[in-house]
Amino acid sequence: MFICWDNIRRNPNRLFFLICGFLLQALATSVYATTQSSPESGFDYDRALEISQAAIGEQVANHQFIDAEGNVVTMDDFRGRPLVLSMVYTSCYQICPMTTRHLSTIVEKARKALDDDSFAVAVVGFDSQSDTPEAMQYFANKQGISDKGWNLLSTSQAVVEALSKDLGFQYFASSNGFDHLIQATIIDAEGKVYRQVYGQVFDTPLLVDPLIELVLGRSPPEQSLLDNLTSRIKLFCTTYDPVRDGYFFDYSLFIGLFIGGSIIIFMGFIVVRGLQNCKPC
Repeated sequence: MFICWDNIRRNPNRLFFLICGFLLQALATSVYATTQSSPESGFDYDRALEISQAAIGEQVANHQFIDAEGNVVTMDDFRGRPLVLSMVYTSCYQICPMTTRHLSTIVEKARKALDDDSFAVAVVGFDSQSDTPEAMQYFANKQGISDKGWNLLSTSQAVVEALSKDLGFQYFASSNGFDHLIQATIIDAEGKVYRQVYGQVFDTPLLVDPLIELVLGRSPPEQSLLDNLTSRIKLFCTTYDPVRDGYFFDYSLFIGLFIGGSIIIFMGFIVVRGLQNCKPC
């Protein structure tokens, strides 16, 4: 950059603005580099996303946890229905709380579209030294999820590492606490990773649509033919309304079937009457 010192000498304020410009440019460059990767912690977003996506279809092992009430909980306890699993650390003061509150909002929309107990929700603390059952309960109270039937789980560092590998969840210690991929993992009834949902704030269908597919699109062996048919109808008729940001049961399919059936019956009646009135030549 060419600097005219004569102009600066005549107008000293220009030097002040020039220095500010250099500082702002340096700050912007630093922030951009930090959002792309964190050399200090070893976190790289693109690589983390690649690892996360590679976990889809993988089986999650039967890891063991302690819930907020001190009870032993295993992954096998969630088998038989889908599970939404989010990994947080309780000392996080912004990202994890914001993500959890938004997840809570979307979970409530999913429960309105499905039965309340059609899927489970679990939050696992991955900072094993700090995320004790008491800390998890405090975190839940602060985020307003303590009375929503969520599973608040603590575990050992060994289990955190094994579970993170199963889920494709990347985290690294940093000066700010932890750098990690913001993801909620949807696990199917057999314990396999079905879908990953990313971001502090995400669109409602990204989480709810996969849950609808898993809950209504699956036919358990013990389900009767009538129950199976009912589930299929709900699957095809449950529609997302972006204006209301919610799901509703669309009756237009039945109206269309009724009108179509009525037309077919009427046309059949006309044909039969025509054949009856037709006299042989």
